[in-house]
Parts: sequence; C-alpha cells; structure tokens
Amino acid sequence: MLTTAVLPAHAATARTASAPAYAPRPTTAAEAATNAYLTSVRGKPARLRAFFTRLPKGGDLHNHLSGAVSTDYLIELAAQDGLCVDTTTLTAVEPPCGPGTRPAADARTDRAFHDAIVRAWSMQDFPPDQSGHDHFFDTFNKFGEVTWRHRGKLLTDVADTVVRQNQFYLETMVSPASDSAKQLAAQVGWDPDFAALHDKLVAGGKLDKVVAEARTEADDADREFHKAAGCGTAAAHPGCRLPVRWISQVSRGSAPERVFTQMALGMRLAERDPRFVAVNLVQPEDWDSSLRDYSLQMRMLRYLRGVYPQAHVTLHAGELWPGLVKPEDLKFHIREAVDVAGTDRVGHGVDLVHEDDWQRTARTMAARQVAVEVPFTSNAQILGVRGAEHPFNTYRAYGVPVVLATDDPGVSRIDISHEYQYAAETYNLSYPVLKDLARASLRYAFLPGKSLWQGNPTRDGYRPVAACRGAHLGITDPTPSCRLLLATSPKAAAEWRQETAFRQFENMVRTNR
Repeated sequence: MLTTAVLPAHAATARTASAPAYAPRPTTAAEAATNAYLTSVRGKPARLRAFFTRLPKGGDLHNHLSGAVSTDYLIELAAQDGLCVDTTTLTAVEPPCGPGTRPAADARTDRAFHDAIVRAWSMQDFPPDQSGHDHFFDTFNKFGEVTWRHRGKLLTDVADTVVRQNQFYLETMVSPASDSAKQLAAQVGWDPDFAALHDKLVAGGKLDKVVAEARTEADDADREFHKAAGCGTAAAHPGCRLPVRWISQVSRGSAPERVFTQMALGMRLAERDPRFVAVNLVQPEDWDSSLRDYSLQMRMLRYLRGVYPQAHVTLHAGELWPGLVKPEDLKFHIREAVDVAGTDRVGHGVDLVHEDDWQRTARTMAARQVAVEVPFTSNAQILGVRGAEHPFNTYRAYGVPVVLATDDPGVSRIDISHEYQYAAETYNLSYPVLKDLARASLRYAFLPGKSLWQGNPTRDGYRPVAACRGAHLGITDPTPSCRLLLATSPKAAAEWRQETAFRQFENMVRTNR
C-alpha cells in the first residue's frame, strides 16, 4: 500500500475549525497508476471521455424516469402510438391529428420537424447564458402524453443506458396511481390534524385500494419492461440485469390534502412492496404554493415517518438560488428537510450557504450520514449555478456524503459519465476521490441489506465489514463469511460487483494505457 493521502483539492480553504477533517486516504499501486493515466489524458477530449465512460460509477439515485428517457426514443414512442404534435407549442396530443397538429410519425422523415421537437422536449441548443428554468420544467408537459402510457418501455431505455454507463443500480422516480390518489384526496378533504387525516385515508380500506392499484401498475410495467427488453431470451437487453427500485413522487405544488395522500401512499407502498423504497417531493421548489406549504409538508413527513418507520425519504431541498426567490425563502429548506422531516438524503441542496446556521446543518448531515445528491448539469441549466458557486466543495469539506446523479438526463441531453467528468475537471478530482464518489452512490442507496463497508466511510474511509475483511475485494471467490453476506444482502452484492469492476478497470488502464 502507498501512504499518499488523497484529500479534496479544496479542503484546505473550505474547511473551518468546526468542520470535521477527512481521514487519510491511502492509495493502492493500481489506483496511483490509474490516477497517473487520468492526469496524462486531461486536455485530450476523446481519451478523457473514454476514461469516464468506462469508469465504474455506482448507482444513479436521483433520476426521474420520464425525464431520463432519450428524447429521440420519446419521439419514436409518440409515432408508434399514433400521437400528434401541436405545431405551435410542439406538445404531444391525442389523435386524431386535426388542424394545427401533425402526426408525430412525420418526425421520422422530416428532420427539421424532428429537431424542433427535440429542442422543445429537452435543453438541446438552449442558450447557455440564459435561464433555462422555465424551459426545463415546461418540457414535461410537452411530452407528458407520451410518458404516462409506457412505464416499462421507458425503463428499458433508461436501464440500458445505466448499464452501458457502467453503473450497477438505479433508483428512479414515478407517480404511482396518480389519478386515484388525487381522487381519494378530494374525497377525504383537508384536516390539519395529521392523525385524523390519516385515519380518514385508511378507513374502509380506501388507501389500500390505491396501494393495490399502484402495485398493479408496477406489475404491468414489469411485464412491459421484460417484453421490450427481451429479458430471459438470447436477445436480452443489458438493462435486464440491473437492480431497479422505484421512488414515489409527491406533487409538492398541489393542495395539502393531495400532498399528504401521495406521501402516505408512497410510504405505505415502500413498506408493502419491495420494489418501492421511498418518497420524494417533486415540482419546482420555487413555486408560490411550494414555498407557502414547505414547512407544512416537512411536518407531514415527520408525522408519517412515525407511522411508516421502514419507508425511506429523500427530498428535493435547497434547489433555490438568490434572485429566484426572496431572501427569506433561502434560509431554512435544507435544515427543515434534515431536522423536521428527517430525510435520509437531500436532492440538490444548492443553496446551502445561504441558509441560517448552515454550518450546523452541514455538520448534522455529516454526523447522520445524510447524503446529498448532486446533478451538476441540471443545477446549471435550471439555476445557473456552476463551478465555485456550487456547494460541492463545501459539502465534502464538512464530511457530508456526496453522490453524483443525473436528475433528468434525457431533458438535459447528458449522461452520468458527463457528470463525473465535469466534477473531475471543475474540481480537479483525483481517481481515488472519483472512486469513492462512486462507492458512495451504492453505500447510500436504498437497497436492502447490510453494506460491504463498515461505519461511516465518508469520515473513516471505505473499509470492509468484518465478514469481508480478509477477502480481496472484487475477486470471484470471496471468503465463506463474505460469500454469505453477498448472498443475503442485495446492497453488499451490488457493492461487490462494483469492486470487481474497479479491479478490471484499473487493470485495463495499466495494461492498455
């Protein structure tokens, strides 16, 4: 083992006296050689892109299914379904195609029409010096008529991409039984007494009927996915071997009774169906209704976490920036997500240093191992936040677990390799740091079972648990105790697969430089 400690390049300047120091990070000879190669190809775009494409990159934990699908595939699905496109707004609409619309199938042969749809349904060619906030969120309404029909086919496209990007796990967000949840909320109405409101939802099995519908939706999506991906056949797609879990979206801009109902539905699902693991609030955090009800929604989650203690929570929080909202709205969102809702992870967290007593929040996140999900490109496109303005360095200096994610890669027209390369180039990250970022995305995933890593690896380093301590990580024949852990823990199994991939990657770099 080499004894060189690899610390974040920013640590000396970003750390304060109250922030925890990183444990020394010894590097292996293989890691040092791989890092040397990475250094040698900086400034060589083709080789750098190849490096990051082949780099094992853990899991994607912040991913919206409808926004993750390739825009080109969405256009093809619209054509297959006989949908039409409004020629003024470029919004997909139901057939028949009347005046002012064109068949989506025309995009197969009319390149100008195809490219116009791509620009409307994604950030393609959007001027980088302009705010993309409204255009970004408007895309979902434009292609929404396509995405609700084919959850399984959408997953086929996304899962294949994840595997080809050398990732080993996916958590993706959907809105289960959305219409029925909306109807149930309207039927029950609002009650500020959360316990009474929950009692009304479950009375007579009302909520359980919606849960059953959501599970049937998932069954249908599974069947469509397996058929579209050819799973179990000689022509099986790469995505067939990818572990996937669903996160239930909650429409934070809706009326309080609907928000509460969606929360309860998602958390009840997470405790009753292993395919579902968590809930998350979606829609713009800066909408008037989102800002008005933010604290109320955090209290809803605090109550429901007591009812459904096995369900996970990950929250879009702090996806804000000065000028987008009033100064008073920048002061508390991440803090309340952590302290009130007790979130397991924070999505975005961009406005951290604009919050009151943000250092305490960062220390709390580090102590509780509340990971922050960082999708650099969407932060730049929606908020205009890039480089030194982003709190990436600050989170890491305070010992907060950081995982890189894509958010809506179809809309953003990027992939996870792009995000890792951006991080490496912008913050001068070494290969061992990138490796630990990838490890973090599995360590803080909502996969069931014990982790391969003991304790707090962000603070103490990635050290194997006792069962695997004597094993050479990633080899095909682990020790008996380690083999038992891998057989009983889906999380440890995914982490082990990544360690195997790291060994292969490092060997490839050394032998084929």
